[in-house]
Amino acid sequence: MTELLLQPIEDAISDEDIADFLTRYGFPPFASIKRIAGTGSRPAVLLAYSDLQPEALRLLQARVHRVFWNDRTVEAIIVTVRTK
Repeated sequence: MTELLLQPIEDAISDEDIADFLTRYGFPPFASIKRIAGTGSRPAVLLAYSDLQPEALRLLQARVHRVFWNDRTVEAIIVTVRTK
């Protein structure tokens, strides 16, 4: 499972709006979405992709990182899980 953190994403933006935004840039549907409350200006969403390889997510990430959307510049950060 690969994960992508998008910030800042206001709570008022629906999951469907997020999915539509990402679909325009070639992203497949995400498996799950988790809202992360920010301390004012940095609320975020964590998107999980079950069928997307990390290399493919890296290519897609570049398409939306620093894109101006909904009056904010979106930051897209790949979340890596480290195992011992």
